[in-house]
Amino acid sequence: MEIAMIGLGKMGMGIAENLLRHRYQVKGFDIDPNVGNALLEMGGDFYPDIDSLLANKMDRQIVWLMLPAGDLTNNTVMDTANKLSEGDILIEAGNSHYQDSLNNYEYCQAKGIHFIDVGTSGGVEGARHGACMMIGGEQSIFNNLRSLFTDLCVENGFIHTGPAGSGHYLKMVHNGIEYGMMQSIGEGFNLLHHSPYDYKMAEVAHVFNHGSVIRSWLMALVEKIYQEHGEMTEVAGIIPSSGEGKWTVEEALRLRVNLPVITQSLMTRFASEDCDKISEKLVALLRNQFGGHAIVKDE
Repeated sequence: MEIAMIGLGKMGMGIAENLLRHRYQVKGFDIDPNVGNALLEMGGDFYPDIDSLLANKMDRQIVWLMLPAGDLTNNTVMDTANKLSEGDILIEAGNSHYQDSLNNYEYCQAKGIHFIDVGTSGGVEGARHGACMMIGGEQSIFNNLRSLFTDLCVENGFIHTGPAGSGHYLKMVHNGIEYGMMQSIGEGFNLLHHSPYDYKMAEVAHVFNHGSVIRSWLMALVEKIYQEHGEMTEVAGIIPSSGEGKWTVEEALRLRVNLPVITQSLMTRFASEDCDKISEKLVALLRNQFGGHAIVKDE
């Protein structure tokens, strides 16, 4: 089976490597031509643009998109669909908003192209060695691609979630849960850091991950972080938000569903990026005005 990859960043290249290891034919395109050598060294073929990537028509082309969510993905879906033939398959496996996936599905459907939206979890190592995938789209097309997902994923690591959009919807909620889990781990270790006891944090994470209720891959990563970074003095406490947590909270507001932990985790990320800290400064000055409380000067 031949797969045409569009987007060979960390995740896309990981998927390409995984496919090649499973004896798929892989041809790829990326706006960065420097990644072409890496794909060629792994046994794939690299093309300078999408037109040439898709020029050699197979009986049914399968195109895998792995691009940042938003306009780039949506525009590339339309551009690619315009170059494909009726019956071809377009798999969009980035972190797109499910509403975008519904629009992309309708655009492809009008052209006779089968659109599959895939929520991909497991990080870069998962892409390379076995991911977890949440797959939305037509049941018959999923059935045709089952062997592909079996090869790319860990055992029991994929699910057909239903119609188009459902794969990215499930990944959205997955990432919202991830926000809450990471925030709670960060808060717990922050309390340990300020406690009266001299805990060895890597050892704490290690024991937490052996038989405890909170054992997890995230906890294994905490142990690795403390082993490699110690007190983390070289890391700024800024947590970017890539979008999925915000979409999860917006969906909860739309459906009037209570999501306090995920919402607070998102707010904490926003606060970490706020260098002006107007809210905190204003509260400090209000306390000074009504109570005469001292103000800590910024140095």
